[in-house]
Amino acid sequence: KKSEVSGVMARADVKPKSMHRAKIWSDDVENLYRFQQAGYRDEVEYKQVKQVDAVECWPETGFIKKLQRRDNTFYYYNKQRECEDKDVHKVKVYVY
Repeated sequence: KKSEVSGVMARADVKPKSMHRAKIWSDDVENLYRFQQAGYRDEVEYKQVKQVDAVECWPETGFIKKLQRRDNTFYYYNKQRECEDKDVHKVKVYVY
């Protein structure tokens, strides 16, 4: 599953234009939750900081499998949903 951030990646230091909070859970909100748990804004910032082309995802669900934090420790995630309903409103959705 390709996300819409790959087009934004062409420019080096991309900053979001605006931000809003997620109201309902979706696949995208789930992945943003995982990035933000690991200390990143979203996939764009993760790829800029870690200089990687792709993020490792579960083939069955498309959710992120593992992320490397800024201190080089790894976060590993389950195939199933991890962002509970009570945490959805904490997820920041950035608009480019």
